[in-house]
Amino acid sequence: MERFKKPLQLAGHERPADDAIERATQFGEHQIQFTQTRVIEVAPATLERTRVVTADAPPDVRSAYKLLRTQVLQKLQARDWQTLAVVSPASGEGKTLTAINLAIAIAATRTHTALLVDLDWRQPSVHRYFDFTPVTDVYDYLRGEAALSEALVSPGVPRFSFLPCRRPVPDAAEHLGALGGFVKELEQRYANRIVLFDLPPLLLADDALSFLPLVDGALLVVEEGRTKRADVERSLALIGEERLLGSVINKSAQRVIAYG
Repeated sequence: MERFKKPLQLAGHERPADDAIERATQFGEHQIQFTQTRVIEVAPATLERTRVVTADAPPDVRSAYKLLRTQVLQKLQARDWQTLAVVSPASGEGKTLTAINLAIAIAATRTHTALLVDLDWRQPSVHRYFDFTPVTDVYDYLRGEAALSEALVSPGVPRFSFLPCRRPVPDAAEHLGALGGFVKELEQRYANRIVLFDLPPLLLADDALSFLPLVDGALLVVEEGRTKRADVERSLALIGEERLLGSVINKSAQRVIAYG
């Protein structure tokens, strides 16, 4: 089995589906019921293979994501932010897995719910980490062909759900740049929900750049020994200092550290 990727923090109208989640959150984890959101069963072996962090993950990996979560939440709360894009300079740098594990870690606080939206419309893959094939997805909802509750998926993790994308979407940049109302809808529904968006790589095309102005901040994911320094610097410039929440280095041998 491939080893887990350890994160290193550097820097800094539907809606009945979630109503049951939100009410139950107030009374404890055992009360949570997904009355309309699709709940799927995911085999522990699948989560181990795809490196999704659960209670059975190695302690140092769980601790790393907990620390990342705490730092992210502190920075979000300090700026009164609720929406976060997860990006990387190129593909294959651990962006999607980091987004999944960070969302699960946020949901584990019991003070927040976490929603992960797959907007990497060139290579959508969030659903694959749970060995799930969507029938309805976020693009169907945005086109008015499905209710949000039909697209939402819970992998059985309390307070965590995701909106999958089942196949590549043509002209992604044009579509992503027009999702301001969608972002506001997800953001304003619940005050304690953190919404994360898995976006296409920054340097691959202009898809992510079209969407970034619509969210509060961005988390940049890079891979030690793979991501070029010039690509990191270019990505940071594209995100902009005012929108950069922080950076994560995957596959680092060092302990988690922070600045800012």
